[in-house]
Amino acid sequence: MNALSLDQVTVSFGEGTQRRSVLDRLSFHLEHSAIGCLLGASGSGKTTVLRAIAGFQAIDHGEIYIRDQLVSKQGKTLAPEQRQVGIVFQDYALFPHLSVLDNVTFGLRKLSKEAASIQALDLLELVGLAGFERRFPHELSGGQQQRVALARALAPRPHLLLLDEPFSNLDPALRERLAMDLRDLLKRHGTTALLVTHDQHEAFALADSVGVMSAGRVEQWDTAWRLYHQPRSRRVANFVGQGSFLQAQLMQRDGKSLLQTEIGELAIQDPADLAMAASSADARGRVMVLLRPDDVVHDDASPITGEIIRKAFRGAQFMYALKLASGSEVLTLVPSHHNHDHGEAIGIRLDADHVVTFRSE
Repeated sequence: MNALSLDQVTVSFGEGTQRRSVLDRLSFHLEHSAIGCLLGASGSGKTTVLRAIAGFQAIDHGEIYIRDQLVSKQGKTLAPEQRQVGIVFQDYALFPHLSVLDNVTFGLRKLSKEAASIQALDLLELVGLAGFERRFPHELSGGQQQRVALARALAPRPHLLLLDEPFSNLDPALRERLAMDLRDLLKRHGTTALLVTHDQHEAFALADSVGVMSAGRVEQWDTAWRLYHQPRSRRVANFVGQGSFLQAQLMQRDGKSLLQTEIGELAIQDPADLAMAASSADARGRVMVLLRPDDVVHDDASPITGEIIRKAFRGAQFMYALKLASGSEVLTLVPSHHNHDHGEAIGIRLDADHVVTFRSE
């Protein structure tokens, strides 16, 4: 039994010829106590998915199940209050006139006042806010407000927790750390959760599985590692991490498969990588190979060079954008003690464990 299942869910807005699909046959599932994330740009349909799961948005086609209970299909939408779903909104939606304790107990009206207070105090201790129960939202930092909103959502013990861009109002420096803290908390509580965000660092820090969304569909539902190292489409490769696409030639030499590029050769060791390259190659064997910044290594001894056209200091490293002889660009991560200037040519070589290819443009 899955905690959440979406099967071929379609949602459309508008009338007549102006009607357009926001979700297009969307399918995925979450196991119990798992944390999932829908990652995508603005307009990809992420928030509409949450609204449909919560019961705020009817669906045109498909089915939604929560713990094997059918909660949405065409013509049927179980009321939000009957779904046992908790929601943490983007703006937290705390009641400004209520104390922290009263905010958390707000959804516990079926319990006695004493029982509700005990449960709320336990949750405030769980989220690291013991002793804050008499404060009001305006007396808290953004991170503390976020934790109050989380405690309030967890208080009724929902089957599923939905989080809508929960870190968007926080300082960027805090987001990844708070995402990791939230992951630890949800795992300790055994809560199944689904997050939507446009920030891949949040997604990777928090989720067990991530679905990259585009145009109302999940392009790939996978672990963060596989999304980065083994993207199934150029759209996923472009959205997740940073990288460059370089023209390459699929070749055989001494019984081995390799890709020839203008900055060197890449041996293809993995059978799955070879199958991808073979299926991507055109009649002349040409493919586009994905190179992540860590695949391109700065090497002063290399005869192959690239001209620095952009640089970004990242503390321990520089990110250099290099222009090659053909005019193509690649990215490379270089230790920060190698501080080179714009316009300078530096030696580079390839060192990639994963060879990811797509059809040549």
